[in-house]
Amino acid sequence: MDELDQRRLDNQDQDSEYLGAKDAAAFLDVKLPTLYAYTSRGQVRSVPGPKGRARRYLRSDLERLRARRDARSGHGPVAAAALRFGEPVLDTHLTAIDAKRGPVYRGHLAVDLANAGASFERVSELLWTGTLPAEPVRWFASDLGVPSTAVQSLLPENATPVERLSVLVPLLAAHDPGRFATRTEAVLPRARVLMRRMAASLVKRFDADTVHRVLEAPGMAAALATALGAPPGEASTRALDRALVLCADHELNASAFAARIAASTGADVYACVSAALASLTGPRHGGAADRIEALLDEVAAPEHAEQVVHERARRGESTEGFGHALYPAGDPRGIDLLARAEELNPDSRRVRTCRALVEAMEPSGVGPTVELGIVSLACALGLPRGSAAGWFAMARCAGWVAHSLEQYEAGYLLRPRARYTDHE
Repeated sequence: MDELDQRRLDNQDQDSEYLGAKDAAAFLDVKLPTLYAYTSRGQVRSVPGPKGRARRYLRSDLERLRARRDARSGHGPVAAAALRFGEPVLDTHLTAIDAKRGPVYRGHLAVDLANAGASFERVSELLWTGTLPAEPVRWFASDLGVPSTAVQSLLPENATPVERLSVLVPLLAAHDPGRFATRTEAVLPRARVLMRRMAASLVKRFDADTVHRVLEAPGMAAALATALGAPPGEASTRALDRALVLCADHELNASAFAARIAASTGADVYACVSAALASLTGPRHGGAADRIEALLDEVAAPEHAEQVVHERARRGESTEGFGHALYPAGDPRGIDLLARAEELNPDSRRVRTCRALVEAMEPSGVGPTVELGIVSLACALGLPRGSAAGWFAMARCAGWVAHSLEQYEAGYLLRPRARYTDHE
């Protein structure tokens, strides 16, 4: 195919979601039998054409396949684009993304796992080992691992939950001389204890009694409920467990990629989690939850939501909690968690404000993100400010450990090359 033909196909019906067989084959620069082979292997999806016409092939799958092929052959611009929320840059057995149904953990839809009552611990073990335990799983930690007074002395009075996590994890690493073993059988016991201790670090003050109650809680969801001060009872624990499961991993997001980069150097699992935590704090990632809390302060009441959205649009500003490149119609996890929040506490003004924001954004066609869902659930539970980002980090830690383990096993250094440009 010459350059003019390729350009025609690249620009042809950019708004069209599908291409015909001949154009699809030409787009990939392959013969029709090769296109059919890609389809039979599930690499390219197709649908019947209207009124019995020949099948049509999904453009996004074709673009992804071509980008992957070009990247493997060293096509620099394509590889560069892949690092900007573009095409896949590495293989994983962990999580796939379904644009309509959300993440799929090792073949299990996250929403299905949550609906079936799978605990966060069981789902974490699924991500780590590839097997969903049939029986309940309990992780144990006898103590915080470091003196609670030492942790408290390092933190200001108003430290956020994520800041508490960011201080505790490297302290625990310094107290673990055997942490450099990266074999799965060495990492998993550490990960289980680490996550119980991380939950205990979310308490407002590190008094021995509260830390002990968190460590003795029957599961991670109950531990978080205790640490964050959620209302006592099974309803709160179930809601948190569901949220943890839905947020456990999300493919190659920024924090997971940070964990993998650290793991690729041979860094210990504490360092991988610390790298991921640092990435999570950014306002374009987990830090978005804090910005949504500020947005709720700005809106103040459900009846003001539409006005605030319109004013932001007039000023050319975005509205936090809306718009995810992987979910054009809205993140299924965010939609699910907002519904749970409304069931749990329908009278909460901030929960009703979250719903009002969703309705105000509907004409724009931009749906809610998972961060809006976790904030709405935190509001329903009456948790302190910053709690949403804290338990989101706890949930995502399961994925960070899984990505670290997978990168350890892959055994290669993640070291992309830069393309130097002279600005003179």
